Amino acid sequence: MRGQSVAISEAESRVMEVLWQRSPQTSEEIVAALAEPSGWHEKTIRTLLNRLLGKGAVSARKEGRRYLYSPRLRRDDWQQQESRSLLDRVFGGKVAPLLAHFSQHENLTDRDVAELRQLIEAIDKKKRR
Repeated sequence: MRGQSVAISEAESRVMEVLWQRSPQTSEEIVAALAEPSGWHEKTIRTLLNRLLGKGAVSARKEGRRYLYSPRLRRDDWQQQESRSLLDRVFGGKVAPLLAHFSQHENLTDRDVAELRQLIEAIDKKKRR
């Protein structure tokens, strides 16, 4: 499902996370993975799973009397889509204001700053090629 845009809610993303970690899974396995940590009822989880099926983010194949669910939406594609949406909505599509916000309002560790420097150096090297 590369390149296609699929809007998924925060709750739906939790179902996707279960499938990204391991798939395929039955609906019973998905319910078991989410019910306790989320406090959601089985019906809620099954509804979310059906919404994801309808959106094409998840596929289902019948195996005997049950269905096995797998993600069609790749995690990397979803992260790209979500990060682009955040940048566009909140920071006018620009990365610098996002980083400025974090540097002013979050406690960046020395490690965070070092990782950002490495990313900027990698971007510079890539652009020079």
